[in-house]
Amino acid sequence: QAQLVESGGGLVQAGGSLRLSCAASGRAFNAYGYNMGWFRQAPGKEREFVAAISQSGSSTYNEDSVKGRFTIPRDNAKNTATLQMNSLTPEDTALYYCAAALELLRLSPRRDEYGYWGQGTQVTVST
Repeated sequence: QAQLVESGGGLVQAGGSLRLSCAASGRAFNAYGYNMGWFRQAPGKEREFVAAISQSGSSTYNEDSVKGRFTIPRDNAKNTATLQMNSLTPEDTALYYCAAALELLRLSPRRDEYGYWGQGTQVTVST
């Protein structure tokens, strides 16, 4: 069964960095190419798009508030994607989810285009 598992969340002070990892496993991910995305959900807010990376890793798409601070490399040999977060602010505090979209030929910020989701990992940024 296809599965995404995140790790790497935690508590960090404002201005610090965290790295989140997402491991994909299962037959679907081995058989098909897939874009990877990261989303986050703060308390009382809707889940919002953060960043996405294409199947090959050659294209990325970041939400405006994280441009220049977050990067989203991936390692296809290991079926993993990473969200490297730098210069964190309290506004980045949220539950972070990785997601996968099989055989989607363009990068998308839309939640409904991602068919697979991880369980989420908490990121808390203190002042």
